[in-house]
Amino acid sequence: MTILKKLFVKFTILFGLAILIYIFGSFPNLVETYYSTVIYPFISVALRFFSSLFPFAIGDVVYGVLIAFILHHIVRFFQKLRRKQFKKSDRVIIPLKVFNFLLILYIAFKLVWGLNYTRVSVSKTLGIGDEKYNVKELVLLGNYLINQTNILKAKVDSLGKTAPLSIKDLQKESAGAYQFMAKKNEVFKYPQPCLKKVLFPWAVSKAGIEGYYAPLTGEANLNYNLPEFVKPYVSCHEIAHQLGIAYEDEANLLGYLAAINSKDVRYKYSANYEMLRYVLIEIALKSPEDYNALHDKLSAGVLADFKTEKEFWAKYNGAMFGYLDAAFDGFLKANNQAKGIDSYQDIVIWLWNIHKGGLHVVS
Repeated sequence: MTILKKLFVKFTILFGLAILIYIFGSFPNLVETYYSTVIYPFISVALRFFSSLFPFAIGDVVYGVLIAFILHHIVRFFQKLRRKQFKKSDRVIIPLKVFNFLLILYIAFKLVWGLNYTRVSVSKTLGIGDEKYNVKELVLLGNYLINQTNILKAKVDSLGKTAPLSIKDLQKESAGAYQFMAKKNEVFKYPQPCLKKVLFPWAVSKAGIEGYYAPLTGEANLNYNLPEFVKPYVSCHEIAHQLGIAYEDEANLLGYLAAINSKDVRYKYSANYEMLRYVLIEIALKSPEDYNALHDKLSAGVLADFKTEKEFWAKYNGAMFGYLDAAFDGFLKANNQAKGIDSYQDIVIWLWNIHKGGLHVVS
């Protein structure tokens, strides 16, 4: 069999598999029933077990090698093009090789994690409603979160100066929070914990990234350069991705519920602090006057943490600094009002439905 024929057969098989995976992913209930809750947990545990054997983020190494491999072949392609070393058959062989490579990446990504993008929303799994709020209700939610955040900040400060949470501490405490919540719903079940520091925190900070999930290695990776009060929540958020929660707002929800129910007050504060940001953005968009009134209720300690986080991102990433500046200094109230008044963040909708339902997640 010629090389061209082998490549075409390979392409046909891979393309067929990709189509089948795509069709299967079009049925959320099937994905939830057979993949997300049956097949994926075995895949994720196996990946985390393997990754935990290494003390560093092997996902960063894998992706580095993958990028180097692609760049190497791009360079070779242009070298051959310049030297006019291509045969007529290369006009078909090279595109087939590229398509086959892309199809392998697509299939691997979908099978090890990507199908979770089409699973049933975790909010439905948890029984959380999606009723939208009005401005008055949003302000009530803002008041609630500010009150809780101020109280929790005072509790954190009362601990005095404590040692920073190591990556092992964060893994242990985050896993414990998920273990507690797993007693209420299996979606929080988190065997074989695996939380890593990113290998290149400076580059990740420059990119404005707090953390990320590496699908091919099953690792939850944390930007350890972050301010201390941000790390607990971000750890829980990235663990949510490990559990097959693909969308960011849904990972926010799961991470919030885990962190807020942790025994560690630093986790409770971190979760409230992060959620308060989303709510304040909505209020600034919808009612600048209420935003100003709520902003004045923030304690000096919470405002100091806002400043610390802004200064962190200003040092590394101007875009993230602008985002935080807009969120906490009232920039949004003077901009894009027509668009903003109709905006709804899923996480804020879910926070409202949790609050209005009387779920007092802060003890």
